[in-house]
Amino acid sequence: ALGADLLAQDAGRAARTSFGAGFWVMALAAVLALADLVARTGPGPVLRLVIGLAAALPILAMVLSGHLDQLSILKEYANRSDQFQAALLRHAVIVLAALLPTLAFGVPLGVLAHRRRRLGASILSGLNLVQTVPSIAIFGLLIAPLSALATLVPAARALGISGIGLAPAVIALTLYSLLPIVRNTAAGLAQVPASAVDAARGMGMTRRQVFWKVEAPLALPVFLSGLRITVVQAIGLAAVAALIGAGGLGAIMFQGLFSNALDLILLGALPIIAFAALADALFKAAVDLSKRGSA
Repeated sequence: ALGADLLAQDAGRAARTSFGAGFWVMALAAVLALADLVARTGPGPVLRLVIGLAAALPILAMVLSGHLDQLSILKEYANRSDQFQAALLRHAVIVLAALLPTLAFGVPLGVLAHRRRRLGASILSGLNLVQTVPSIAIFGLLIAPLSALATLVPAARALGISGIGLAPAVIALTLYSLLPIVRNTAAGLAQVPASAVDAARGMGMTRRQVFWKVEAPLALPVFLSGLRITVVQAIGLAAVAALIGAGGLGAIMFQGLFSNALDLILLGALPIIAFAALADALFKAAVDLSKRGSA
């Protein structure tokens, strides 16, 4: 940081100072070493959160204190702070907008797949097939039908449905996100002990009561594991949705990619990585807590 300040004193306003490849290699090695340490020691959710904060807070403190202001990535942020904040909010909106229909359709399909095994096998096969299609291909396939729908149905156009933008992004992300939710919902219900279900029925519980008071709580850890996969996957895929005008952090990343501006690429990519890592850590903690609650 001191070197960047000294270089900036003798350079113009357009000057940029950035980390070399060696720094990023060392940073990646440090992150992988920390992740390996956490995986080997198996700390509880609270301790994992403390370790993550201990690693992130010094970096955040240096950024907020202004010691790194001369670095090129922070200069890019200063020049595009409004765009960055809007992109960050848009990225979160895309993920949340895809998560709601995923849960609305995925959980009932998972319950159905558990109760009707033959139909469940067909559902999972179809969702597995969706996973084999590249995300950009699904975005492209949705352009024509959604454009036609917006043209033929004015109400759909009034709701913001079109061949590009938020609508195809949400539909594509929902299709990709269904598999982990359906599979883990079915798997969670399948591992509920039959003795627990029989005991609940022996107490006079109805089928609905058995589901909500016995099966759902015992299946919750497995379900949350699927939800963790879904959220992390959606955060990453939402970046690709920028190619069809959905916006988000992917728009900044691709803007840097198309203009060969590494700092702009990092300005879009690093928050996506941090966003995904934070979601992963929070859901892992939720899984651990749910296991303790159902034990």
